[in-house]
Amino acid sequence: MAATPTNSSSGPRWSSRFGFLMAAVGAAVGLGNLWRFPFQTGQNGGAVFVIIYLICVVLIAYPILMGEIAIGRRKRLSAVGSMSALARESGHSPLWGLGGLIAIIASYTVLSTYSVVSGQIIAYSIMSFTGEFANADPSAPRSLYDGTAQAIMWHTLFIGTAMFIVAKGLKDGIERLVTILMPAFFLLLAGLSVYAMKTGAAEQAITYLFSPRFDELTPDVILAAMGQSFYSIAVGTAAMITYGSYLERKENIASSSALIAGTDTLVAIVAGLMIFPVVFAFNLDPAAGMGLIFDALPAVFSNMPAGSFIGGGFFLLAFIAALTSAIIMLLVTVVFIEERFGSKRVPTVIVLGIIAWATGAASVSFDGIAELIDFAAGSIFLPVAGLFSAIVAGWIAPREVMRDELHNSSEAVFRFWRFMIRYVAPISVATVLGFGLMAHFGG
Repeated sequence: MAATPTNSSSGPRWSSRFGFLMAAVGAAVGLGNLWRFPFQTGQNGGAVFVIIYLICVVLIAYPILMGEIAIGRRKRLSAVGSMSALARESGHSPLWGLGGLIAIIASYTVLSTYSVVSGQIIAYSIMSFTGEFANADPSAPRSLYDGTAQAIMWHTLFIGTAMFIVAKGLKDGIERLVTILMPAFFLLLAGLSVYAMKTGAAEQAITYLFSPRFDELTPDVILAAMGQSFYSIAVGTAAMITYGSYLERKENIASSSALIAGTDTLVAIVAGLMIFPVVFAFNLDPAAGMGLIFDALPAVFSNMPAGSFIGGGFFLLAFIAALTSAIIMLLVTVVFIEERFGSKRVPTVIVLGIIAWATGAASVSFDGIAELIDFAAGSIFLPVAGLFSAIVAGWIAPREVMRDELHNSSEAVFRFWRFMIRYVAPISVATVLGFGLMAHFGG
C-alpha cells in the first residue's frame, strides 16, 4: 500500500487545471523560447540543433518533468523540502534535497540578469510603438548592457512587477495573471509568426530550421540542445516541483506534463519561424548571439510595413513571456526561505527582490556576466539539478509512491515512464554533461 501523501489537504491549491497549466506553461515559455532558442539554434548548426533538442525533450526533459511535478505534489513543500522529505521517508539521506537547492540557486541567479534583459524589453517595446527605431540602421549595434541609468530603471520596474505579483500570492497574484496573459501571448505569437512568414524569407528560414547538416553535430551542440530543453521546459529549475506542490490529487500528471512540454516546444519552433524569416530577409547573422533581438531586430522591424506596431508587438510578446517566467524564478526561492526560516511572504519577497535587483544592477556595468550565468545555469546547473530529480523520482522514491502519484496513467504508461526516468534520462544527462563539459573546457 502506498504511503499517505504529506499535507494532502492543507496549503494553497490551484483554482483549476487551466490555471495550473497556464502557470506551468508560462514558467516554461519565457525568454528561453523567444530569445535563447533562436540564438542557440543559430550558434549550434540550425536544424541539427533543433533535432537534438526535440529528442532531448521527449526522452529526457518530459520524463523528468513528470517526476518533478509528482515529487512536488507528493510532499507539498519547497523543492529542497520535497526532495529531502521524500528521500528521508524512503530510508535515504535527506541530502538528496541538494538537487532542489542547486535548482533554486540556478533560478535565483538567472533572475538577476534575466530581469536586466527583461527591463530592456519593456523599453524596446515602448520605443518601437512610438517609432523611435524608424529609419535606423540595422547594422548599428545597440549595447544591451551599457551601464546607463535607464537600463537600471527598466530593470527596477521589471523586478518590482515580479515582486508585486509573487507577494500577492498564488490565486490573487500568479494564477490571476497567467490566465489573462498566456492566452494573449498565444494569439500575439500566432499573428506575428504569420506576418513574418509572409513578409520575410520564409523558405530560407524553414530550410535552416528543418534541413539538418549532421557534419556540424558536436558534443558542444548536444550539450547546448540538452541544456536548452531543460532551460526551455523549466526542468531543473525547481519551478515544476513548486507548482506541483499546489496541484490537486485528481489531476493527471502525465497528460498535464505532455501539454506543458508540447506547448513549450511548439512555441520555441514557432518563435524560430517568427524570427528567422526576418533575420534572413535582412541578411543578418543567425549566430549573432544574445544581442540579436536587441542589436538588429528593432531597426529591421521599423523598416517593414507597419513596422512600429509589429516591433512593439514583438517586444510586448517577449515581455509577457519574461514576466511569467520571472515570477516562478522568484517564487521558488521565496517558498524555500519561508519554509526554512518561518518568515512571512511580503518581507521575504522584499529582501530577495532587493538582492536580485542589486546583483542585476551590478551586472549592467560588467560585460560577460550574463553570458557566464547563462552558460553555467543552462548547461551545468539545470542538467545537474535535473539529474538529481531523475534519481530521486526513479531510484530513491519507492515504486508504489510514484505509482500512487501517477494513478491516472495506465500501467503501460507508468512502466515506460519508470524505465525512462531510471535509465534513459539519468544516463543521457550524465553522459552528455560529462562529454560536453570536457569538449567545452578542453578547447
